[in-house]
Amino acid sequence: MSDNNKRMYEGMFLFPQNAISDMQKASDHVLALLERSDAELVSFKKWDDRRLAFEIKGNKRGVYFLSFFRCEPSRLSELERNCNLSEQVLRSLVVRADHLNAEDIEAAEGRTALADEIKLRTEQSASASESGDGSSSVTMGAATATEEAPAAAAPAPKEETPKTEEPPAES
Repeated sequence: MSDNNKRMYEGMFLFPQNAISDMQKASDHVLALLERSDAELVSFKKWDDRRLAFEIKGNKRGVYFLSFFRCEPSRLSELERNCNLSEQVLRSLVVRADHLNAEDIEAAEGRTALADEIKLRTEQSASASESGDGSSSVTMGAATATEEAPAAAAPAPKEETPKTEEPPAES
């Protein structure tokens, strides 16, 4: 169909918090959902990761992706159906964005920031896996005096001062 029938929409897609570990996969999934509906992507970014007001499929936190796209109204039902069938997307919401001007939509563009964050997280996980040679370097709890230094260096326990007994009160 022609571009005349396409309208501007705003889409919010919610993923579980574990999507942070592979954000590239989550963002590619959203882009694939939009592509299947013949949507023309205008702006896309990771909006935020937040605590949810209530658990959704056992998830207490989630990652939100915000997108602005042009699509034919007749294809929205297909997009909604694909989002509902997706096992990765917890929730999605698509609303018309005709009321927004082009500057607001362009200001929401965050693909480069998302790519930078994905690259940074990938480098961090790679460096963490390289430094981890199977041995654990996690310290749990506080060390006792015998583990840190000899007992002589440990502070001596305080001696209690004896309490003086008060004579019984006369009646």
